Amino acid sequence: MSNLELKIPPPALVLITAVAMWGLTMITPPIMFLLQFKYVTLLIFISAGLLVMFHSAMLFSSEKTTINPMKPETTSALVTTGLYSYSRNPIYLADLLILIGWGLFLGNLFSLALIVWFINYMNKFQIEPEEQALEKLFGEQYLTYKNRVRRWI
Repeated sequence: MSNLELKIPPPALVLITAVAMWGLTMITPPIMFLLQFKYVTLLIFISAGLLVMFHSAMLFSSEKTTINPMKPETTSALVTTGLYSYSRNPIYLADLLILIGWGLFLGNLFSLALIVWFINYMNKFQIEPEEQALEKLFGEQYLTYKNRVRRWI
């Protein structure tokens, strides 16, 4: 692994981000927007995120490879089917959907801005180290996949 190190498990980062988003709604000026169906919107985004996450986890399970994002070097198979044929990181996309739903539910522009931080943090400190490990493990097969499929969507 390079100088980029996996520091915070992604589920913990989602929770930290969600709590920070809520905290920002408590301490920032009310640059709010009203969403008429905020509970329905929250339910839709969380449901979509959980469906994407479940589907992705099932693909890992069917390939008998690790789902542990903190140890990408232990990956035994490159998953490129299902949602992985559209996104190299559908589980992180699922996390993002959940955070977007939460941000829309909160209705605060400052809290939504944290989503940009989440994406940048994930790219630099989670996805890039994973990509380096997968490139080392799978070489040309991973590079071909990486050139064919986008990182997020």
